[in-house]
Amino acid sequence: MTDAVKKLDVGTLIACCLAVAAAQLCITVPSPINGEIQTAFGASGSQVAWVTSAFILPTAILELNFGVVGDLFGRKRLLVLGGFVLALGELLNATSQNITMLWIGQALAGVGAAALFPSSLAVIAAATPEEKDRAKAVSIWALSISLASAVGPLSSGILATVADFRWAFVPPVVLGIAVGIAAWALVTDSKAPEGRALDWPGQISVAVGLTALLWGIIEGGDRGWSSPSIVFALTLAAVALVGFVIAEKRAASPMFNLDLLRIPSFAAAAVVALTGMFGFIGTAYVVSIRLGAVMHLSALRAGLPFVILQLIPLLLAPVLSKMLTRVEPRRLLMGGLLPMAAGQFWIAALPITTTSLAAFIGPVLLLGAGFICVVSSLTSAAVNAVPIEMTGMASGATSLVREFGQGLGPAVISTVAMSAASSALVGKLSGADAGMEAAAGPLAVVNAGSDSAKAAARDALAHGMSLGVVICGCASLLGAVVTLLLVRRSTARATVTAPVPAASA
Repeated sequence: MTDAVKKLDVGTLIACCLAVAAAQLCITVPSPINGEIQTAFGASGSQVAWVTSAFILPTAILELNFGVVGDLFGRKRLLVLGGFVLALGELLNATSQNITMLWIGQALAGVGAAALFPSSLAVIAAATPEEKDRAKAVSIWALSISLASAVGPLSSGILATVADFRWAFVPPVVLGIAVGIAAWALVTDSKAPEGRALDWPGQISVAVGLTALLWGIIEGGDRGWSSPSIVFALTLAAVALVGFVIAEKRAASPMFNLDLLRIPSFAAAAVVALTGMFGFIGTAYVVSIRLGAVMHLSALRAGLPFVILQLIPLLLAPVLSKMLTRVEPRRLLMGGLLPMAAGQFWIAALPITTTSLAAFIGPVLLLGAGFICVVSSLTSAAVNAVPIEMTGMASGATSLVREFGQGLGPAVISTVAMSAASSALVGKLSGADAGMEAAAGPLAVVNAGSDSAKAAARDALAHGMSLGVVICGCASLLGAVVTLLLVRRSTARATVTAPVPAASA
């Protein structure tokens, strides 16, 4: 069956919204329980950072080609498979006995999410040839993402407070199974194989490159930047990413047309996607660690700032839908990045002993409002800058960069914060406390050291985490500068030298 479905039936819409909600829920579930995970497994800062990155990395690197797989073999099959794979990964999380098992479960769930995100949207797009119908359906699909983003940290915090933190992963298991069943029973299948082909050299090289880069950054702080394994990982990343460029130049049907980067507005949107999401998720990581692992708040109390953060898109949705049609993406990007930076610098200035929700409301409101403006206008800025036949590829590439930025945020900020904290502790610990810090880092000391060592570790972590959030704020400001200089109002579609079939977003 090709993309010739004339009307989107209710069952298909419900199944697609359930699919994207399940995938999005899994992204937000770990935020309130990072402290619980650290305590239960005695994990270091870099090991906790991998909990988020292990999910986001496969989602980022597989999403583009999964869009092609759905076009070739049918999106319904991909939705069914994605739901069950996500459920299996979350089941591993719910039964995890160590941090490694949790990483594996997160990575497997991320593979499932990579199938659900593009397939659910492609099914809706294929079944709504009329622009008005499509806009309405996509808005409902996007609302499902916002609802899941708000429900995720709330359910996670409640379950981890009244029971073991592993129970936070049970709702995603149930949702994943429900997605597989609903997709099988309700979805009207579609595919569009004409002119589509899998780009294996591009997929493999970008997967190796991004994985090696992220691993090198996360582990570099613990193992040392001159460690042979880190040098090898970063060298492999560089070689693989150069290989990706070569592969895309030679491919008959590339997953990403490099000529798009010659368009200033698109290149700027890619930079903003990376820096904006890097700063946002990096800040969220710091807040979760300082409230949970350092100040030892319950998972529910640690999760409340994230609930507020994710509720803001729901409250602003009616206003944003109108603004997107009346305000240039450039202005919306600027109007989002600057409040995000202000919120990040505000959080960096809060004493680490600050635990009241009231103290976080101001910066969280700035972060949430800025984030939804950036996310809402980012894709428009990218796709409006490219030829219309390449809008799918532009949207997919922007999603890849955006999600890699989300994975990079905790990786870089964890490395910076923990390295700065360890440096601040030099000469302040002795005996068993010094050995504990050398073996497991400052988070171990603040949880299990002597009273004097705990106080010193807390002060050192305050310095490191403040520095990390300042870097997040600077990343948002960099995105604002790039937007100001390069993003321009689109008066006509840009052209590129080598048009290729569009990839699914």
